[in-house]
Amino acid sequence: MNEQFTRQAQEMFSAAKDARIPENVQAFAEESVAKTRDLYQKMNAAAKDNVKAVEEVVMTAQSGARALSEKVLNNAAANADAAFEAAQAIARARTIPEAARLQADFIQQQIAAASLQTKELFELSTKMAQQTFACMNSAAKRCYLNAKTDA
Repeated sequence: MNEQFTRQAQEMFSAAKDARIPENVQAFAEESVAKTRDLYQKMNAAAKDNVKAVEEVVMTAQSGARALSEKVLNNAAANADAAFEAAQAIARARTIPEAARLQADFIQQQIAAASLQTKELFELSTKMAQQTFACMNSAAKRCYLNAKTDA
Protein backbone atom coordinates (compact mmCIF):
# COMPACT_ATOMS: atom_id res chain seq x y z
CA MET A 1 0.00 0.00 0.00
CA ASN A 2 2.85 2.35 0.85
CA GLU A 3 4.57 1.53 -2.44
CA GLN A 4 1.38 2.18 -4.35
CA PHE A 5 0.96 5.59 -2.70
CA THR A 6 4.59 6.49 -3.44
CA ARG A 7 4.18 5.44 -7.08
CA GLN A 8 0.96 7.47 -7.46
CA ALA A 9 2.55 10.54 -5.89
CA GLN A 10 5.54 10.28 -8.25
CA GLU A 11 3.22 9.97 -11.25
CA MET A 12 1.26 13.07 -10.13
CA PHE A 13 4.44 15.11 -9.67
CA SER A 14 5.77 13.97 -13.05
CA ALA A 15 2.54 14.98 -14.77
CA ALA A 16 2.37 18.30 -12.91
CA LYS A 17 5.99 19.37 -13.44
CA ASP A 18 5.22 20.83 -16.85
CA ALA A 19 1.79 22.23 -15.91
CA ARG A 20 1.45 26.01 -15.95
CA ILE A 21 -0.71 28.25 -13.79
CA PRO A 22 -2.95 30.39 -16.03
CA GLU A 23 -1.90 34.03 -16.13
CA ASN A 24 -5.32 35.28 -15.04
CA VAL A 25 -5.23 33.01 -11.96
CA GLN A 26 -1.72 34.15 -11.14
CA ALA A 27 -2.69 37.83 -11.56
CA PHE A 28 -5.78 37.31 -9.38
CA ALA A 29 -3.67 35.66 -6.65
CA GLU A 30 -1.10 38.48 -6.70
CA GLU A 31 -3.81 41.13 -6.60
CA SER A 32 -5.55 39.34 -3.71
CA VAL A 33 -2.32 39.19 -1.71
CA ALA A 34 -1.63 42.90 -2.36
CA LYS A 35 -5.17 43.93 -1.33
CA THR A 36 -5.04 41.73 1.76
CA ARG A 37 -1.67 43.20 2.78
CA ASP A 38 -3.00 46.75 2.30
CA LEU A 39 -6.11 45.98 4.37
CA TYR A 40 -3.98 44.38 7.08
CA GLN A 41 -1.71 47.45 7.22
CA LYS A 42 -4.72 49.76 7.57
CA MET A 43 -6.27 47.59 10.27
CA ASN A 44 -2.94 47.36 12.09
CA ALA A 45 -2.51 51.14 12.02
CA ALA A 46 -6.08 51.62 13.27
CA ALA A 47 -5.52 49.11 16.06
CA LYS A 48 -2.35 50.94 17.15
CA ASP A 49 -4.22 54.26 17.14
CA ASN A 50 -7.01 52.71 19.20
CA VAL A 51 -4.52 51.33 21.74
CA LYS A 52 -2.98 54.80 22.09
CA ALA A 53 -6.45 56.29 22.60
CA VAL A 54 -7.28 53.75 25.31
CA GLU A 55 -3.94 54.44 27.00
CA GLU A 56 -4.71 58.18 27.05
CA VAL A 57 -8.11 57.57 28.62
CA VAL A 58 -6.67 55.19 31.21
CA MET A 59 -3.87 57.63 32.09
CA THR A 60 -6.36 60.48 32.48
CA ALA A 61 -8.64 58.37 34.68
CA GLN A 62 -5.65 57.12 36.68
CA SER A 63 -4.42 60.67 37.22
CA GLY A 64 -7.87 61.66 38.49
CA ALA A 65 -8.03 58.67 40.80
CA ARG A 66 -4.58 59.53 42.17
CA ALA A 67 -5.62 63.14 42.85
CA LEU A 68 -8.77 61.98 44.63
CA SER A 69 -6.83 59.43 46.69
CA GLU A 70 -4.31 62.05 47.74
CA LYS A 71 -7.11 64.43 48.72
CA VAL A 72 -8.84 61.74 50.81
CA LEU A 73 -5.56 60.82 52.54
CA ASN A 74 -4.75 64.46 53.26
CA ASN A 75 -8.24 64.98 54.69
CA ALA A 76 -7.93 61.88 56.85
CA ALA A 77 -4.54 63.06 58.18
CA ALA A 78 -5.90 66.55 58.92
CA ASN A 79 -8.92 65.07 60.69
CA ALA A 80 -6.75 62.72 62.75
CA ASP A 81 -4.43 65.59 63.72
CA ALA A 82 -7.42 67.71 64.74
CA ALA A 83 -8.82 64.84 66.82
CA PHE A 84 -5.49 64.35 68.64
CA GLU A 85 -5.18 68.08 69.32
CA ALA A 86 -8.73 68.21 70.66
CA ALA A 87 -8.17 65.12 72.80
CA GLN A 88 -5.01 66.66 74.22
CA ALA A 89 -6.81 69.93 74.99
CA ILE A 90 -9.71 68.08 76.61
CA ALA A 91 -7.28 66.01 78.68
CA ARG A 92 -5.75 69.24 80.04
CA ALA A 93 -9.15 70.69 80.94
CA ARG A 94 -9.48 71.58 84.64
CA THR A 95 -13.27 71.42 84.85
CA ILE A 96 -16.08 69.44 83.30
CA PRO A 97 -17.68 72.54 81.72
CA GLU A 98 -14.32 73.42 80.12
CA ALA A 99 -13.98 69.86 78.75
CA ALA A 100 -17.56 69.98 77.43
CA ARG A 101 -16.88 73.33 75.75
CA LEU A 102 -13.70 72.02 74.12
CA GLN A 103 -15.59 68.93 72.93
CA ALA A 104 -18.41 71.06 71.48
CA ASP A 105 -15.87 73.37 69.76
CA PHE A 106 -14.13 70.35 68.25
CA ILE A 107 -17.41 68.90 66.95
CA GLN A 108 -18.36 72.24 65.37
CA GLN A 109 -14.94 72.53 63.75
CA GLN A 110 -15.13 68.98 62.40
CA ILE A 111 -18.63 69.54 61.00
CA ALA A 112 -17.35 72.63 59.18
CA ALA A 113 -14.23 70.77 58.02
CA ALA A 114 -16.29 67.79 56.83
CA SER A 115 -18.57 70.11 54.89
CA LEU A 116 -15.62 71.83 53.23
CA GLN A 117 -13.85 68.53 52.53
CA THR A 118 -17.01 67.06 50.99
CA LYS A 119 -17.41 70.12 48.77
CA GLU A 120 -13.76 69.95 47.68
CA LEU A 121 -13.97 66.21 46.95
CA PHE A 122 -17.17 66.70 44.95
CA GLU A 123 -15.59 69.51 42.91
CA LEU A 124 -12.41 67.50 42.34
CA SER A 125 -14.29 64.35 41.35
CA THR A 126 -16.49 66.37 38.99
CA LYS A 127 -13.43 67.95 37.40
CA MET A 128 -11.70 64.57 37.04
CA ALA A 129 -14.81 62.97 35.54
CA GLN A 130 -15.16 65.84 33.05
CA GLN A 131 -11.51 65.52 32.04
CA THR A 132 -11.83 61.75 31.65
CA PHE A 133 -15.01 62.02 29.58
CA ALA A 134 -13.49 64.78 27.44
CA CYS A 135 -10.48 62.55 26.80
CA MET A 136 -12.77 59.62 25.97
CA ASN A 137 -14.81 61.78 23.61
CA SER A 138 -11.69 63.10 21.88
CA ALA A 139 -10.26 59.59 21.53
CA ALA A 140 -13.54 58.23 20.17
CA LYS A 141 -13.73 61.02 17.60
CA ARG A 142 -10.15 60.41 16.47
CA CYS A 143 -10.76 56.67 16.17
CA TYR A 144 -13.98 57.29 14.23
CA LEU A 145 -12.32 59.75 11.86
CA ASN A 146 -9.35 57.41 11.35
CA ALA A 147 -11.68 54.52 10.60
CA LYS A 148 -13.72 56.68 8.24
CA THR A 149 -10.67 57.83 6.26
CA ASP A 150 -9.25 54.29 6.10
CA ALA A 151 -12.48 52.84 4.73
